[in-house]
Amino acid sequence: MKTPILDRLNLIRNKERISFHMPGHKGKNTLINWGDYIPYLDTTELPGLDNLHNAIGIIDESEKLAAKAFGAKQTMYSINGTTGSMYIALATVTNPGDKILVQRQSHKSIYNGAILNRLNIEYIYTNYNEKHHLYTGLDPRDIELKLKEDPSIKVVVITNPNYFGICSDIEKIAEIVHRYNRILVVDEAHGSHFAFSDRLPMTALQAGADMCVQSTHKTLPSFTQTSVIHVGSDRVDIDKLKSMSSLFQTTSPSYLFMLSIEIARAYMEGEGKQKLDENIDIIDKMIKDLNNMDRVYVFTRDEDDKTIKNKDITKILFSIEGIRGTDLKKILREEYGIYVEMADYYYALALSSVMNDKEEFDSLKRAIEDIALNKPEEDIKPFNFNLPKPEIHQPIYEAYYSPKEVIDLKESIGRVCSSLIIPYPPGIPLICPGEVITEDLIEYIEFATYAGIEILGLMGYNKEKIQVVK
Repeated sequence: MKTPILDRLNLIRNKERISFHMPGHKGKNTLINWGDYIPYLDTTELPGLDNLHNAIGIIDESEKLAAKAFGAKQTMYSINGTTGSMYIALATVTNPGDKILVQRQSHKSIYNGAILNRLNIEYIYTNYNEKHHLYTGLDPRDIELKLKEDPSIKVVVITNPNYFGICSDIEKIAEIVHRYNRILVVDEAHGSHFAFSDRLPMTALQAGADMCVQSTHKTLPSFTQTSVIHVGSDRVDIDKLKSMSSLFQTTSPSYLFMLSIEIARAYMEGEGKQKLDENIDIIDKMIKDLNNMDRVYVFTRDEDDKTIKNKDITKILFSIEGIRGTDLKKILREEYGIYVEMADYYYALALSSVMNDKEEFDSLKRAIEDIALNKPEEDIKPFNFNLPKPEIHQPIYEAYYSPKEVIDLKESIGRVCSSLIIPYPPGIPLICPGEVITEDLIEYIEFATYAGIEILGLMGYNKEKIQVVK
């Protein structure tokens, strides 16, 4: 009997390892021992168990408790991940053919949502901090300029925080969006824990967002694929939200997933809240210690970069001079049993949660110190990862659904891309359907591949081909 998935998962399970990656539960229990409940509570809509698509009983009560905890007017559970939540949110506040203003450095779910809902996209661009080789925050003035220039924009969609925990001035952005009578939707996938500590950045709901979506599985102790949709204002049509939720979510929602969200919320309202504040103290000291070590740098913020309003301390973004981020991730995994969330050319990212303990943080600190002391320095070739603004040839949904052909990447310059080309993680597209392929893009892809970064969307055995509009 062949069970390749089970076999591989058991290999990982039986290793001694420390998780600084998703999911936020880190393989640990909180209020209940999940082994006592799986598979026994994996059930269907039996009498008394309510229905996610017509919640009037226990699911409705659970969602109301979540809304209170997160500060929402209304909360809906989403068991198709925040990708599904974003599809639902966009469909709720738009109609096909509407125009939305989107932060270019956004997760692919927003672009896919525009394709599914046949939305036209206008872009605002995240600041690229050349000193730190990072995309940082948005300038609220850029949003205001776009809204002044184009009255056809109906909705503004931004990401806050970004994958690295960097936050824009979301309160100012919300004020501008509402002054121009538009709707603000926030992808807050990486910020579900913000509501449980006043030492973390402001939540989207506190800032005044009309809707936000959160991946509870990323930073709270709930199962992978669990997500919530929060409503923050009366600008959102609740009946349409419910209709779109039923359209985009399975008719067989997992009670284990919904229970997982509920358990995570209940834990965070009690013991988890205290644990989060304890971890913030631990991380703060750890960052100070690391930044006093030779070769080691942990990004906290850049006072000269005015697009950074705040930084989530629980996302530890670090580098070691003379070691590529992708190599650093591999060294930590293979030599120290520490699995970090992601790495790029310059940095590695340790994504912590309330389920990480002091011993694990200490192990990470010791490993970084040991690597910095003992691993040789390499000559890291500098590379500017700030791509030029795309040339948009046609709407994203038109290009996606158009007739296509597959050609060599090197021969594609000047052609119109028909697919999303995405470094993963973090899942932010380099180019979208409807945009013209440039020499700069090809150079970027080749360098990213050389640096050990996986690129999704390319085709062919060696990922040397790309899909274009015929």
